[in-house]
Amino acid sequence: MCGAASPPSPARSDDWRDQVIYFAMIDRFDDGDPRNNDQGTGEFDPRDHRRFSGGDLAGLTRRLDYIAGLGATAVWITPPVANQWWSDRAQYGGYHGYWTSDFTRVDPHFGTRASYRAFADALHARDMRLVQDIVVNHTADYFGYDGAYDPSQVERGFSMRRQLDGRRAPQPAPFDRNDARDAAQRADGIYHWTPTIRDFRERTQELDWQLADLDDLNTEHPAVRKALRKAYGDWIRHVGVDAFRVDTAFYVPPDFFADFLHASDPQAPGVMTVAAGAGVRDFHVFGEGFAVDKPFDNAMARKIDGYMRAADGRPLLPGMLNFPLYGTLGDVFARGHAPAELQYRIEDMMRTHADPWRMPTFVDNHDVDRFLAGGDEAGLKQALLSILTLPGIPTVYYGTEQGVREQRASMFAAGHGSGGRDRFDSTAPLYRWLQRAIALRRSDRVFSRGTPRVLDANSAAPGAIAWRMDHEGRSALVAINSAARPQLLDALDTGLPPGTLLQPQFAIDGDAPTLRVDRHGHVSMVLPSRAGFVWRVVPDALRSPTVAGDDASSLRIDADAATQIEGDLSVSGRAPGSAQVQLVVDGDLASALRVEVDGDGRWRATLRTDDMLDPAVVHRVVARDPSSGQVSPAHRFTVARRWTRVAEAIDPIDDDHGPNGRYTYPEDPGWRLPRPADLRGATLWASGGALRVQLHMRALVADWNPANGYDHVAFTLFLRLPGREGGAASLPQQAAGMPDGGRWHLRLRSHGWSNALFSSEDADANLEGRNLGESARIGVDRTANTVSFTLPARALGHLDSMEGLAVYATTWDYDGGYRALGEAAGPHSFGGGGTGDPKVMDDLWLQVSDAR
Repeated sequence: MCGAASPPSPARSDDWRDQVIYFAMIDRFDDGDPRNNDQGTGEFDPRDHRRFSGGDLAGLTRRLDYIAGLGATAVWITPPVANQWWSDRAQYGGYHGYWTSDFTRVDPHFGTRASYRAFADALHARDMRLVQDIVVNHTADYFGYDGAYDPSQVERGFSMRRQLDGRRAPQPAPFDRNDARDAAQRADGIYHWTPTIRDFRERTQELDWQLADLDDLNTEHPAVRKALRKAYGDWIRHVGVDAFRVDTAFYVPPDFFADFLHASDPQAPGVMTVAAGAGVRDFHVFGEGFAVDKPFDNAMARKIDGYMRAADGRPLLPGMLNFPLYGTLGDVFARGHAPAELQYRIEDMMRTHADPWRMPTFVDNHDVDRFLAGGDEAGLKQALLSILTLPGIPTVYYGTEQGVREQRASMFAAGHGSGGRDRFDSTAPLYRWLQRAIALRRSDRVFSRGTPRVLDANSAAPGAIAWRMDHEGRSALVAINSAARPQLLDALDTGLPPGTLLQPQFAIDGDAPTLRVDRHGHVSMVLPSRAGFVWRVVPDALRSPTVAGDDASSLRIDADAATQIEGDLSVSGRAPGSAQVQLVVDGDLASALRVEVDGDGRWRATLRTDDMLDPAVVHRVVARDPSSGQVSPAHRFTVARRWTRVAEAIDPIDDDHGPNGRYTYPEDPGWRLPRPADLRGATLWASGGALRVQLHMRALVADWNPANGYDHVAFTLFLRLPGREGGAASLPQQAAGMPDGGRWHLRLRSHGWSNALFSSEDADANLEGRNLGESARIGVDRTANTVSFTLPARALGHLDSMEGLAVYATTWDYDGGYRALGEAAGPHSFGGGGTGDPKVMDDLWLQVSDAR
C-alpha cells in the first residue's frame, strides 16, 4: 500500500498547528488504581452506564506508550477536578467531570494532585502535551427551582438539592455563596438565580439560565472571574498543563475570555500570563460551541467565530472546536450527502475564520454518537484522512482506533461497555491504519500549515472530492471517493503546470496511481469504491518535460439536449470510431449506461433521473469510450421531478402510551408538555423509484438546537420492499418485533443529531443491520408539524413499481441509544413499562396498494 513504509521522522514542533490530539475520558479509559474506584456512596457501578466505572489518571499514565505509538502528540482529558458524584434529579452520575464541586481538587476517583502531576511529567518526558478540559459556565447542581419562577423574587420556589457527600455548596469561595434564600448571598450575585433553559434560541436564557439544571455562574462578576483565573492558573503552575479546552463556551459572554486569558491582576493574572511565567510554550485555549450548520449555511460557524474574534476585531479565544466541519464530515462520509457540501464547508471555514489551523477538528466525541454508530469503517477512514490533510488540529476520540461503537464505552475490561476485554491492541488493523495516516500528517507541514483549494466535488450524490494543499512552495493533492462504486474523475483542473508529476504518498487501501498533469493542467482517473489517495507534487526540477496521452476527444453530446427537465433525460451524440459509449452521470462509472454506436457514429439514449431529487443541483453527464478511456465534454442539466401521493394513513389522536397503554414520557417538561412522540398520520409520495415518507405529528420540538430540526423524539422507519425475499423480524434495540409477523428490508433511524439507513443483513434484536452509508434527506415543517424523509431510487434498489411497499413507523427517543424504560419515568427516561418491554411510544403502518 502507498505509504506503508515508515515516513521520515517528523520534526519536533511546539506549534499547535502541528499537533495531533488524543481525547480520553478519564473514567472510561483505564483503571490503574482500583483502590480509588468506590468512594462508598453508591456512585460506582461499572454495570451501569450512568455511574463511575473506575478509570483514573494512573491508568492514563500507564497507557501513554499506547497513545504515543499511535502518533498523537497531545492528550486531552475530561475535567479531573472534584465532581458531584450523583444527581438525584437527573438520575445520573458525574463520572464525566463536568459537574464541578471543587475547582481546586482532583476528584478522588481519578487520583490526587500528585498522580496528576505524574501524568503530566510522563507526557512531557515523551515530548507530548497536556490539554485539561475546564468548565467556567457552571458548577454542579446544588440548587434549582420548583414550580413557577419569578425573576423579581428569585428566592421563591428556590430549593437546595441533596448531595451524596453532604456538601451544600461548591468550593472554593466565592462559589459557596449559593443560597438565594439568604439575602446577603442573594445580593452577592455570584450565581444567576435562574431555572433551567427552556428555549435555547433565546440569548438571555443561553447566557444566564441553567444548562441542564447546572448552577449558572455570573461570569460578569469580578469575584467570579478572579476565582476562576486563580483556580485554573494553579493547574498550570502546579501540574504543568499546556492547554485548556473550555466546555460550554457558548453559554458565557465572549468578552469573559479576554479577561480570563489576559487579565493583569497580579493576584490572579490571566491564564496566558500564568502560562508564560511557568515557561509553557505556546499555551493554547480552545472552546466548545456545540453548533452544527445545515448544508450550505454558515450561521453557526459565524457564531463560533464570534468567540475567537470580537465584533471590533479584538482576539478572544485562540481556537474553537470546529463543529460545522464535524457535521459535514458525518453527512458526507456516513450519511451519503454529496461531497459538494464538504467543498462548501472547507471554503467557508477559510473565509469565516482568521485562523482555522488552530481549531481542533474531529469526527466524533463524548457528546455525540460515535461515527461507527451511523457510518462504516470505510467512511470513518475517509473522514479521518480529511481532518489529517486539512487545516485544524486533528483530534482522535479514544477507542476510534479500536473500532469502538458505543459513545462512552470503557477501554479496560472491568469498565462499562468494554465487552469484558481490554482494548489496547496496538496490532489492531484500525490502530495500524490510523498510525500510518497520522504519520502522513506529521511528515510534512503542507498538511498541518497548508491552505486548501478544492478542485472538484460531486454536487449530486456520493462521489469524488479533490483538494490541493499548498504551503511555502510545497503542494499535495488529496482525492476521496465517498461512493460505494467507482467514480470517474475526468479533466480535474489541478492548477499545476503541464508535465507536473504527482507522486503517490498514501492510500486508504491499495495503491494510488502515479499521475502526470496534461497540457491543460488536468488529470483524469478512476477512483475505486471508497478510495482515498494522497499525492505529493514533485518539485519543478524533477518535472518531466513531455506529456503523453493528451489527445483531444472526438466524443460529443449534442448541444440540443435539455438543460431543465421534470422526468427522464433524452440525450444523443457522436462517437466516430467507437463501437460503444458509456454515459456517465455525476461520475458514477459503475452505473454508466452502455449505448451502441450506429454505423454513422451516432448514439441515442434515455437516462433515469429518480436519484436526482434536489432541483437546485446541477448534474453532469459525459460520454466515455470504454476502450480508449476518452471522455466527451460534459453536458449539464437540472431535474425538478414531480411527486405522486401513493398511500396515506391516519393515526388515532392521543395514543402515545406504548403497547400496554400505560407508558409515560420522561419527567422533563420538554417531553411531558408537547408529547412529541404522538403520531397523527403519514403520507407516502413516489417519484419513479424514489420515496418520500411524510409523518404528521402532534407537535415538533427543537429546544436543543438540533441539527435535523427536531428533538425529544426519534423516528425509526421499517420498509418492506415489494418482490424482495428475506428480511428481519426484530426491531433492533427496541425490544419489539414487526407487527403481525412481518419483516423489513430497510431501516431508517433518525433523531435530532442522527440519520442512518440500514439493510436487514446481520440485523437481530441487538444489531442494527448493515449500514448502507446513505441517509434520507430530511425536511421539517414546524408550522404543519410534519417531518419528511426522502430516499433516492438507488437506496431502494431502483424499484420498477411501488406497489406492495409497506412502511412501519415507530417513535421513541434516542441519546447514544434508545432511552431507558422503567416502571417509573425519570428526568430523561420513559415510564410505565419494564426494562424488557418494547421501546415504542406510538406506531403506524401503511402500504402502497396501487402505485398508478
